[in-house]
Amino acid sequence: MPSKMNIQEYLARISYNESHQDADLQTLTVIFQHHIQAIPFENLSMHCGETIELDLQSIYNKIVRKKRGGWCLESNYLLFWALQELGYDICILGGNSYEPATKTYTSEISHILLKVVIKGNSYIVDAAFGGAYQAWQPLMLISGKDQAQIPGVFRFMEDNGTWYFEKVKRKHYIPEQQSVPFTDNPELGNIRKMYMFTLKPRHINDFQELNTYLQVSPDNILRKKSICSLQTTEGLYALVGWTFTEVKYNYMEDVDLVQITTLTDEEVEKTLKDKFNIVLENKLVPVNVRGLPPNLVDKI
Repeated sequence: MPSKMNIQEYLARISYNESHQDADLQTLTVIFQHHIQAIPFENLSMHCGETIELDLQSIYNKIVRKKRGGWCLESNYLLFWALQELGYDICILGGNSYEPATKTYTSEISHILLKVVIKGNSYIVDAAFGGAYQAWQPLMLISGKDQAQIPGVFRFMEDNGTWYFEKVKRKHYIPEQQSVPFTDNPELGNIRKMYMFTLKPRHINDFQELNTYLQVSPDNILRKKSICSLQTTEGLYALVGWTFTEVKYNYMEDVDLVQITTLTDEEVEKTLKDKFNIVLENKLVPVNVRGLPPNLVDKI
């Protein structure tokens, strides 16, 4: 069957109208930034009674045509297709997410990420980790090197073929609380582990079981919270249940400004439209199970 997907339509969706003739690092970086600022990380489908299909045409229709977002399996798979179309040397990798509550990595693959090779150098491209732990640029795959970006400092650590991805956390200034978290609780540490991975190439079919599991398992965070987050030019927006969080990076030296608002059901719908450019076809039932952090700043 002829493809019903068009790279120009994808580029228009992310508001990218520059040249893409050269599959170089500069072009990759700009496309990546447009992607994360146009396509939200969101799991709203499962809270709207919709099934998430892990096939490229369905993902394309949802994100490009219907102007929705998606979780990692959808957003990174769409980006994989687009970069491949543009001529990049790219492959899919699988990651095991770190769970702060248990201080362990998941035993099974729980995240999808991409590796791009340009002029012999490997870069990790991940457009869908979401929230405050979303990198804004491709990251060179090199062990032990601090890579500073506007969201913070990222780094990889390699041990016997396994790579570990982490971010140095910044302090948060929340005006209503007049406090800067982490200063009174130093044992929390300032490193946020995110996931581990190997360089074994994966196929999208390797994630089909995960895609099904995440939609039916009552225990995972994606079932317990309705989530939508989007990177902005200054920081990020995050909507979890009825809690809307706006983060401005480096508001003060090594301190991010965090503003939190509790919304009504009607305001949730308006915020999705105004801040995330999302209009849902089906009724959203917001979810935010008690006992879990109310925003994405420290959890996702």
